[in-house]
Amino acid sequence: MDGGQPIPSSLVPLGNVSSESSMSLEQKTTFVFVILLFIFLGILIVRCFRILLDPYRSMPTSTWADGLEGLEKGQFDHALA
Repeated sequence: MDGGQPIPSSLVPLGNVSSESSMSLEQKTTFVFVILLFIFLGILIVRCFRILLDPYRSMPTSTWADGLEGLEKGQFDHALA
């Protein structure tokens, strides 16, 4: 490389753009949305690791049919109230 001319970079802001508004509204909205997605991903990763470390803690001790009264377990009667 002869080093005669500097390589222009798109990351350097232009002179006519003020430092306060270097990001447009769309860029700020996208940045906030991406940050929220990363937070959501972190919550899901933590939850998955907790389930992997102790899978039986997240399982309920009762079954779906424990609360049925007057109906046989496994019988599906559609009664209107």
